[in-house]
Amino acid sequence: MESKRLGICSKSLFVVPNHLTGQIGREFMQLYPSANIVITDKKDFEPKNRKRFIGRIATGEYDAVVIGHTQFEKIPMSKEYQEKHIQDQIDEIINYAEEYKHDRNQNFTVKQLEKTKKKLETRLEKLNDDFKKDDVITFEELGVDKLFIDEAHNYKNLYLYTKMRNVAGIGQSEAFKSSNMFMKCRYMDEMTGGKGIVFATGTSVSNSMTELYTMQRYL
Repeated sequence: MESKRLGICSKSLFVVPNHLTGQIGREFMQLYPSANIVITDKKDFEPKNRKRFIGRIATGEYDAVVIGHTQFEKIPMSKEYQEKHIQDQIDEIINYAEEYKHDRNQNFTVKQLEKTKKKLETRLEKLNDDFKKDDVITFEELGVDKLFIDEAHNYKNLYLYTKMRNVAGIGQSEAFKSSNMFMKCRYMDEMTGGKGIVFATGTSVSNSMTELYTMQRYL
């Protein structure tokens, strides 16, 4: 609300654990009784209500929208943005591999990079089959210009490619919710000049140093 008062943002989206949307909404209203906020619940994201509800967020002049982690994942980025984002990552890997191919005295492997690249290419293909035809409203159309992520450590399984091998704690697995979050963070950065994201967590590092790097990449 202070950001809004100072003209730093106009519509904030709070992404919180599903079971806390009501509680956080209540606390918000205690602090700012005159605020115009929307609090989502499970019903709003049932298939029959989802489109109408997301439309309401997009068109309403709200101070803040409080939404659960699961619901946040159901609001897609546009297909064009997803394609661009995945292609950027593929290009980055190609450049990275090229750069190190010629460097013989480093203990590294390009194989891992190739594997990651393949995964991304598969995702690009799948995107074309995947994108639902039910003209759903995309994240870009919500008009959100500030993103608050509570319990942000839930998104620590983000892909990570590195030229080093046998480093403990580097997971090669990736969760969809993390890549989805990463994409939305990149978009918010582009829109707000790097000022649109706030992560909140008590355990930013739970078991490996790479989590710290992952958090920095989001932010």
